[in-house]
Amino acid sequence: MTANPLDDPFYYLNNFRQVLEWLELRYADVMGEAEHAFMRDFKALPRASQGLLVRLVMRKGAHFRAGKLNYPEIGDIGQAAHPLLEQGWIDEHAALAITELFDVLLKAEILQAFGAFIEQPKGRKDDWLPALAEQFTDPRTLRDWAPALQDRLFSLTIMELCDRLRLMFFGNLYQDWSEFVLADLGIFTYEKVEFCADSRGLRSREDVDACLFLHQCQLRFEAGEPLETIVEQVSALRFDNPWLERRRAKVLFQIGQYCERITEFALALDIYRTCAYPGARLRMIRVLERCGEYGLALELGTLAEQAPQSATEQQGLQRILPRLRRKLGGPPLKRLAPRPVERLDLHLPRIDPARSVEFHVQAHLHDDEGPVHYVENSLINSLFGLLCWPAIFAPLPGAFFHPFQRGPVDLLNEDFQQRRAELFQACLTELDDGRYADTIRQRFVAKWGVQSPFVFWGALNETLLEQALACLPAAHLKHWFSRLLLDIKANRAGMPDLIQFWPQHKTYRMIEVKGPGDRLQDNQLRWLEFCHEHQMPVAVCYVQWAEQSA
Repeated sequence: MTANPLDDPFYYLNNFRQVLEWLELRYADVMGEAEHAFMRDFKALPRASQGLLVRLVMRKGAHFRAGKLNYPEIGDIGQAAHPLLEQGWIDEHAALAITELFDVLLKAEILQAFGAFIEQPKGRKDDWLPALAEQFTDPRTLRDWAPALQDRLFSLTIMELCDRLRLMFFGNLYQDWSEFVLADLGIFTYEKVEFCADSRGLRSREDVDACLFLHQCQLRFEAGEPLETIVEQVSALRFDNPWLERRRAKVLFQIGQYCERITEFALALDIYRTCAYPGARLRMIRVLERCGEYGLALELGTLAEQAPQSATEQQGLQRILPRLRRKLGGPPLKRLAPRPVERLDLHLPRIDPARSVEFHVQAHLHDDEGPVHYVENSLINSLFGLLCWPAIFAPLPGAFFHPFQRGPVDLLNEDFQQRRAELFQACLTELDDGRYADTIRQRFVAKWGVQSPFVFWGALNETLLEQALACLPAAHLKHWFSRLLLDIKANRAGMPDLIQFWPQHKTYRMIEVKGPGDRLQDNQLRWLEFCHEHQMPVAVCYVQWAEQSA
């Protein structure tokens, strides 16, 4: 029986050491002298001191009171802290702003330190801060703020360096050290992918610096700093790393969308003109229309119509261009009538107001011969993910950087399918010769619970899987899977809410559910049109709540 890694009280230290070993092996040329020196000096520390530092790095914040640190495996906190103080990795005399002090002190301790300045001592701790912040503007050490307090304060000074290491390992700053624990506990399981020498997102120290800078720009944007400065700085960046360049474009696109919301149309247009992020061109056309620049909008829209970037853009242009032509006095264009959709109209009693309209329709239509499942996007995506697992997790350069990835980094890139064309073709060929059913069954068992960008394990069970394999024609699956690969971001959502199977007849029907006042969304309309094009049975169910007598 394999030992649980968490049985070792220093499990977190083992995980941190694993990161350092990984970085030394794969990123030695990217790290600077500061990172190399840290790794060298860290290894020379006593284990208790290593453990204390890692504990602090993995906690929130930068300031920690010694009296509140209790780790049995570390023992005496003061003794463990001594080598860290000598290295300068923690500071015992850091100056705190009063806002930071309030995070460190308890309510009673604040009263003890500032009692003469607090008018409402029975009030809430947070209520005292604004008035005190106006009176006490200079940072001070904890000893100066609260001389009566018998405790030591340890402040991390190397968090920036540790964040840099974390960024190099994960390739992002939204994953943290808890990933190891979640994996050790079995809560998250990740596919084991072979890493080649080129498998790293940050290829140089300049890449790391640029990624950190982009992250800071994102934080500044979210904090409400002036947009023009941020946009100017991000726009001036240029990367030969496609992964970083896409990140840069995404930051600009998000700022552009925000500018639209606050009606800063001039800045939004400046952003979209040079933004390569998918969807920027359509947003620019919409902003031009909102600004009354109908001629420019029509000119750009007509150009886009000749080579749409995606089905989403094509659908948006089909709405915008006729409207622009009308505004410019052009002849009215006859719009293509939507294809007729099978319609179900139901008047249902609202048995449980806390449950969704989809639940009520499912309960109403379900019977033993025609079971109904609430699947939305989960079933088709999951079948695709299981069949095409080898292609999705192929160890291509630039796709996987570390062992905790749910999927390849380039999943939403325009060339995702193209880079794996032969692999996907081999998977989809199984739909032609009938092998796909056994392959999906085998992977359902072998890969159970392993993280995937397509497989919804919580929505799958053996009954649903068997009914789907029995009732969904292979030709329909191939159409769905091929459409997913055309535009994963747009097409893995919008699928009908329910699916009904008739196992005895090996048939099925998909059902999109709409409650009172609800309308079909664009991505749902695209899926309905696609289903009609390929003669797949689908219906839209419109629900009205029936009045119930008392």
